[in-house]
Amino acid sequence: MKRPKLKKASKRMTCHKRYKIQKKVREHHRKLRKEAKKRGCKKPRKDPGVPNSAPFKEALLREAELRKQRLEELKQQQKLDRQKEQEKKRKLETNSGVKPSNLEPVKEEFGQGKAKDKPKSGKQNPKKLYCQELKKVIEAADVVLEVLDARDPLGCRCPQVEEAIIQSGQKKLVLVLNKSDLVPKENLENWLNYLKKELPTVVFRASTNLKDKGKIIKHLKVRKRAPFKSEVCVGKDGLWKLLRGFQEVYGKAIQVGVIGFPNVGKSSIINSLKQERICNVGVSMGLTRCMQVVPLDKQITVLDSPSFIVSPLNSASALALRSPASIEVVKPVEAASAILSQADARQVVLKFTVPDFKNPLEFFTSLAQRRGLHRKGGSPNLEGAAKLMWSEWTGASLGYYCPPPTSWTPSPHFNEGIVTDMKRGLNLEELEKNNAHSIQSKGPRLASSILFQSSGLTNGIIEEKDIPEELPKQKEKKQEDGEDYKDLDSDQEIVDEEAGVNESAPSYISDKMTEEEDDAYDFSIDYV
Repeated sequence: MKRPKLKKASKRMTCHKRYKIQKKVREHHRKLRKEAKKRGCKKPRKDPGVPNSAPFKEALLREAELRKQRLEELKQQQKLDRQKEQEKKRKLETNSGVKPSNLEPVKEEFGQGKAKDKPKSGKQNPKKLYCQELKKVIEAADVVLEVLDARDPLGCRCPQVEEAIIQSGQKKLVLVLNKSDLVPKENLENWLNYLKKELPTVVFRASTNLKDKGKIIKHLKVRKRAPFKSEVCVGKDGLWKLLRGFQEVYGKAIQVGVIGFPNVGKSSIINSLKQERICNVGVSMGLTRCMQVVPLDKQITVLDSPSFIVSPLNSASALALRSPASIEVVKPVEAASAILSQADARQVVLKFTVPDFKNPLEFFTSLAQRRGLHRKGGSPNLEGAAKLMWSEWTGASLGYYCPPPTSWTPSPHFNEGIVTDMKRGLNLEELEKNNAHSIQSKGPRLASSILFQSSGLTNGIIEEKDIPEELPKQKEKKQEDGEDYKDLDSDQEIVDEEAGVNESAPSYISDKMTEEEDDAYDFSIDYV
């Protein structure tokens, strides 16, 4: 027991004990360093910032500071708006004497501020918003490019949209056969001869190896890519010359609208013409949800549009291939079975390396066992195999083809006068030469591709009143699956991984970025 009014106990110790403690500390630190080395943990490198020798250093730092201020102001404004809305809602809740009829105009006022600039209202059906944006593109465009998947060109044409373009006035309609590298050369030539009798047709293959806007990529590791992934754009010169020639004949600047069904490559074509990734692209369907203006030069501007809305009256295979929500609304096994029923069974067996099957369920069972898709207990996951087969069929890696009709029959909404007007002012001779050069590019052999029987023209919906109302069950399912169209960041990460873009690569800000893009992306300056 320590007695009062005495000095504290001394901390002196023998040298033997002190040296022993120091030795234990050194051994402990050595052990920690060894474990960290095994884990691969390294000290975070400090950002050196912009070097003094870098050009436009002051301008870059000024832009960074301005962007930071704009983001802070935007966040503050959003916070104030939310507070105002909450105050209004509280007043409505506390005011119990207000009738229900008087509440409706107030609710409309809340939605006006958000729907002025961008059509992102949670209460309105997104399909109706798609129709509104599609009409905007058709009305504003002088030339309309209808993008078709070269694997099934007839199934990618929508008679309702083509008829609306003809009725809207003196507009040129041009067909673009995209994904031409996924079909055999002979089949591509046959489809080109069939389609050019009715409308000018361009053979195209969009490039998927593009860098982001305003980014300089250096010293990135090269990743393995899919066998059919196209790195070189084919048909860009032909499409450029066609648009440039029409602009010279037209005598003033033109706007080019790009339309089509989901996942045909509308945004990829725009990125290929611009030679950088301006529009969002990805494996998932329906990434483009509003009209986007992309200037190619001073005389030509491209308008990106949302996809067509598929009519529910189409066949099951058309709904499975052309509707972005088909795999959620329709059961996966039913959607994939509808596609499988129109494909050549022998070639499907060779392509997916599975044994012969008598029905779709047997095929999905073999595919699940082949790809290692199992449930708890070891039973094959049929739904997972059906989703896998559906995603590969609607993606940009599986090669299949459809034979064109034996005899050419004009569409009901076309006549000789309309066909002549569509071809007037376009240099078709130069287009034929460019198409012949594009067809010579390498493609899959006829024997290695899958023969698919097309369902014909796909009916679409262009009027908002014709869109059927969603059932409550479908709405609940969409909310559970998170289909509120807020997952653009995850889609963009998938695209970056496929293209081989590293997020930690050094980036500099482009002088051409608009204020909306500035607000949308965070600014970071890294120096390598």
